[in-house]
Amino acid sequence: MELIEVNNLKKVFKQGDINLEALRGVTFQVMEGEFSALVGPSGSGKTTMLNIIGALDYASDGNVSVDGINLNDLKNKQLSEFRLQKIGFVFQAYNLIPVLTVLENVEYVLTLKNVPKKERLKRCHDILKEMGLEELSERFPKQLSGGQQQRVAVARALISDPKVVLADEPTANLDSKNADVLLDIMQEMCKSKKTTFLFSTHDERVMKRAGRLIKLRDGNIENPNVR
Repeated sequence: MELIEVNNLKKVFKQGDINLEALRGVTFQVMEGEFSALVGPSGSGKTTMLNIIGALDYASDGNVSVDGINLNDLKNKQLSEFRLQKIGFVFQAYNLIPVLTVLENVEYVLTLKNVPKKERLKRCHDILKEMGLEELSERFPKQLSGGQQQRVAVARALISDPKVVLADEPTANLDSKNADVLLDIMQEMCKSKKTTFLFSTHDERVMKRAGRLIKLRDGNIENPNVR
């Protein structure tokens, strides 16, 4: 089943009188349960693509559908609800809330979804244990290593059982050991929960793990089916 459908997607950024084409009519699909990577040189449009699929940015033309929902049909409030219900984000810079503990950072999404406190805590403790973070639950982000912070970010992305996890250069700030640990965790989640993962990456380790590589260059798809 096609979970993500991108059709003739275009994105133009205006800088004064200059139009910069970030995406130039991109079309591809991602199947449910795929572990796929968007690859290509810097400036090829990878992050822009993830932001549009995740409803963090708007397309200039074309359309994106996720789980049968055409994002062009949604208003701002509906887009916020779409992100909350369907998408898990893993950012390169972690984007943890510094004044919240590990547990509170992971719990926050469930709070937004009005999940009862008892269930929230159980789900948080379960996923923190699964990711080797249980003993760090009361620490703040500044007390964690980069690898630990990224695992917290992944736990936060997965806690609400999203249909899709979008990860922007998830291993960029990690050494090889922590990158391998993170990829092991995400691949296991992909298999056990049938969660769809779509990464942007320059990292050969991520490319080797991906079930499919979607190659972007200069805002165009070079090859959507390379393995």
